[in-house]
Amino acid sequence: MVNVMLVSGFLSSLTLLSDVVIALIVLLGIYKFASKKELSPSIGNLKFFFKDNAVLMALIVALIATAGSLFYSEIALYEPCKLCWLQRIFMYPLVLMFALALWKKDRRVFRYAVPMCIIGGLISAYHYITQLIQYSSSCGANSAVPCTVKYTFYFGYVTIPMMALIAFVLILILGYWASRR
Repeated sequence: MVNVMLVSGFLSSLTLLSDVVIALIVLLGIYKFASKKELSPSIGNLKFFFKDNAVLMALIVALIATAGSLFYSEIALYEPCKLCWLQRIFMYPLVLMFALALWKKDRRVFRYAVPMCIIGGLISAYHYITQLIQYSSSCGANSAVPCTVKYTFYFGYVTIPMMALIAFVLILILGYWASRR
């Protein structure tokens, strides 16, 4: 039997690592904008690596997010609330979209993925805030599972909606890099 705590810890650690990467990207972007200097060649090479492999990286992120949500509902038996279902609606198709784009070598897939990530990310952010402030007890009148339930809570902030939010943000960053000339 798969240890739920082990998988949750692993996914939360990936989220924490992704948060650090996002923070570094933002700080480097601010530095580059403020100083008007080019970044060091090693950072530039790393950026080009991610730019060249943006579709593959986005596929990996979407696949991990999809597998994680399926793990929580099908193996850990955590019943998803309505907001979780909405996030899934915007994450699950990304796996197929990026897999097909990788096969066809089509970087234009981000044109279609970005709106899905923005909407899914906004839902994730709303869900996370709902969990933090215990805004409501349920997602709707007929909701069996309250949206405020925190099935996981690691590092003082990582919940399932935060994991989804970070996945959407990473895909948006990859899409931005892929679209840059």
